[in-house]
Amino acid sequence: MSETHIPACQGPWPDLSYSSWSDTLNTLHMWTQIVGKIRLSAMPWQNHSWHSTLYITSKGLSTGSIPYENGIFEITFDFESHRLIISATFKEDISVQLYPRSVADFYEEVFEKLDTLGITVKIHAAPNEVEKSIPFAKNHAEGFYDKQKVSDFWQAAVNINNVFLKFRSSFVGKCSPVHFFWGAFDIAVTRFSGREAPLHPGEAPNMPKEVMQEAYSQEVSSAGFWPGNDQFQQPIFYAYSYPYHEGFAEHPVSPPEAYWSQEMGEFVLPYDTVRKADHPHQMLMDFLQSTYVAAAESGSWERHKLEYDYKP
Repeated sequence: MSETHIPACQGPWPDLSYSSWSDTLNTLHMWTQIVGKIRLSAMPWQNHSWHSTLYITSKGLSTGSIPYENGIFEITFDFESHRLIISATFKEDISVQLYPRSVADFYEEVFEKLDTLGITVKIHAAPNEVEKSIPFAKNHAEGFYDKQKVSDFWQAAVNINNVFLKFRSSFVGKCSPVHFFWGAFDIAVTRFSGREAPLHPGEAPNMPKEVMQEAYSQEVSSAGFWPGNDQFQQPIFYAYSYPYHEGFAEHPVSPPEAYWSQEMGEFVLPYDTVRKADHPHQMLMDFLQSTYVAAAESGSWERHKLEYDYKP
C-alpha cells in the first residue's frame, strides 16, 4: 500500500464509535490545536474568535487563507494523502507526513517547515479546553494515527458540513460560518438573535475567561457535532442556547430519539441514530431546525426579521 493510498470509506455516514479511534482522535486533536493556534496568532482578530477556527474542505481541514507580509499562506490537513500541506504565495508547497508520531515531534517539524518558508509565527504552545494541558514541545507520549478512522471522520465531517450549510442558508440574521473548533474538536454553526447576552461565566478548562465571555456576548442558538471524549464516550449532535430561557428544555424537538441532557445543558441526538436512519440528512436537518425553534420561541426572537421562510 502506497503512502498516498486513499482508504475506502465505510459510506457517507461511517461508524465513529469513540472506542474504535480514541487514541487517534486524541493525537489528532492536539495536532489540530497546533495548526489552529498558528491561524489564531497570524490572523486579524474577528468577533467571537472566528479568526481561530479551521474549515472542512474537499480534502480534510484547512486554515483557509492567512495574510502574511506581502502574501498569503494556508495549512491543510489532507486526509486523502495523509499529509499536512503548507502553501505560501510564490513558494513551493511543503508537506508534513501524518503517521503515528508524538505531539512534540509533529510540533517541531511543522515549525521547521514554516521557518523554511520564511514564516515566523509565535503561539501559546500548550493546548486549550482540555483538563491536562501539556506543552506541545514536551508531549513525547506515543502518538496514534489510524488512516482508516481519520478517513471515516473526514467523510462524516463532509456530510455534516453540507447539512449545516443548508440549514444556515435559510437565516438572514447574523450567522457564523460552519466552523471546526479545534479547542473541543467539534463542528458547529451558530445563529444570533441580534440582542446582547448577559455576561457569561466564562468557565472552560485552560481557557481565558475573557475569551469565553466575548464569544457569548451575543444571544445565540448553536448546534454542532462532537465525537466524544473519555468522560462521554459517544459521538453526538448537540444544540443549546445562550442565555437559557425558561421552556427551552421542555420544547418539543425532532426526531423522537433526541433528548435533553440535564448534565450537559443541551439537546442531544446520538450520531449513531442519524447514521442508521433511512434519511440521515433529513433527520439531522429536523434536529437542527426544531432545536433552533425551541431557542427562538423560548427566547422570543423576532423570527419574522431573521428567517427567509418564517411562517407564524
